[in-house]
Amino acid sequence: MPRSTNEVWVTGIGLVSSLGEDGAAHVVDPSPPGGHRPIVDDVRYAPYCVHPLAPLDYAKQIPKNSDQRQMEAWQRIGVYAAGLALADAGIAGKPDLLDCTHLVVAAGSGERDTKVDCEVLDKLADGNDSTVLAKEVLPSTLRPTLFLAQLSNMLAGNISIVHGVTASSRTFMGEEIAGLTAVENAVRRIKAGQAELVLVGGALNAEREDLLLGYELGHNLWRGPHAGVWDRRSGGGGFIPGSVGAFLMLESGAHARVRGAAPYARIVDVVTDCCRRIDGDVARTLMTMFETVRALLPKGTLPVLSGASGVEPATSEEIEFFDYLQGHNIEPIVRAYGSLLGHGVEAHFPTGLAMAALAARHGSLPAPLDGSGIERPFAGTVERVLVTGTGHWRGEGLALVEAIA
Repeated sequence: MPRSTNEVWVTGIGLVSSLGEDGAAHVVDPSPPGGHRPIVDDVRYAPYCVHPLAPLDYAKQIPKNSDQRQMEAWQRIGVYAAGLALADAGIAGKPDLLDCTHLVVAAGSGERDTKVDCEVLDKLADGNDSTVLAKEVLPSTLRPTLFLAQLSNMLAGNISIVHGVTASSRTFMGEEIAGLTAVENAVRRIKAGQAELVLVGGALNAEREDLLLGYELGHNLWRGPHAGVWDRRSGGGGFIPGSVGAFLMLESGAHARVRGAAPYARIVDVVTDCCRRIDGDVARTLMTMFETVRALLPKGTLPVLSGASGVEPATSEEIEFFDYLQGHNIEPIVRAYGSLLGHGVEAHFPTGLAMAALAARHGSLPAPLDGSGIERPFAGTVERVLVTGTGHWRGEGLALVEAIA
């Protein structure tokens, strides 16, 4: 079957993080005095850092208090970001467009109520019967609506209910590979002519004891003061979670032209994989995937927004991939956006694409985000950006984003 020629445009960006909300808050100055200063909370969960979410007035995108109450924080973040993307694309409040807007969500498992968990554990420590606890404690402490809100596909459901997105809905679950697959699925469907409007993205609430406990049990978190992604290698590696919501309004170029939508950029291609993570697998997988887009790139400098987490050895293997690019006459100008925003897990790859689309529209990259020497100054104009996604445990992907004249 011949490859489709349908272009995939980014016509709306909904982004919330420690930096604030909307695209304007995430257009980072390419030459700030004194360098970038990430917003980090290193006290609340010490010895671990988190990038806390900036204050949001959720009522601006989720008007009903009843809707807000039945969502946990990660869902409110996602629904808010999705609303920003719809508004930015000029689709919000237009039933004729919302009815044909498809939804693809990358979701994690629901949040636990740590207060209830602690209450149950305290009672078990006193010798209470666990069956009695299940019958007496849980029904009185967890509202049914709150319990149902833990289901991963309820994020998509709430976006549909609150914003009126009523075409098809798909949810992918499973950390970074969920974000990679969600974006790939959305892009492929538009390229194949199966959809003209797709809202895609994910969300993470990093400010959770249960999330930090789970990742630390797997030895995945960075301990100690904040350090950039590349600077963590000498200390054994690890990621710093960041609360983030990232949704993109993807649209076929033809559809966007007809309705007069102004694009941020086009997504030329997305490729994903999931290697076994045997020694060298990450570098080899990135190299293999790059061959898919290599013919689309001229020789010379190439801005790269790296989704590296800081977890080893995957982060060092991504540096091997950068060396591979140099060996093929491509000079990567790297920025690990996780150094600035934290690691968003399911939402990390959509965040990288949003940052790439902003860079392509404005023609500039942020200044180097750490002092490792891997990130170097860039004085040119951004015409295309390669976005990498390397999961802390599984999942690899690349996306090529181009500016539109």
